[in-house]
Amino acid sequence: MAAVEGDAAEMRRMNAELIEELKRSEEREARARQELGLVWERLRVAEEAEERLCTQLGELEAETVEQARAYHARVVSLAEQLAQAQKLILEAGLSPSMD
Repeated sequence: MAAVEGDAAEMRRMNAELIEELKRSEEREARARQELGLVWERLRVAEEAEERLCTQLGELEAETVEQARAYHARVVSLAEQLAQAQKLILEAGLSPSMD
């Protein structure tokens, strides 16, 4: 009878240890889930920021192309004006100044 009581006591002790370990495991799991939720939220925010930055970059690239085209058109226009002025000077018989 004492052996049975000893075995029962040992089983209760082991059961209590297993219950405690289960509680600790559930607490770790809850913390891990909470941390995962926080990481997931940070990832979502980072992805939204990336999308905004990509949109802004695209807009800046389009603006840069537009400015480059306008600059090129202005340079071409000035070159044409300069060529026309040089032609008029030559037609007038004047030599361009090289100062």
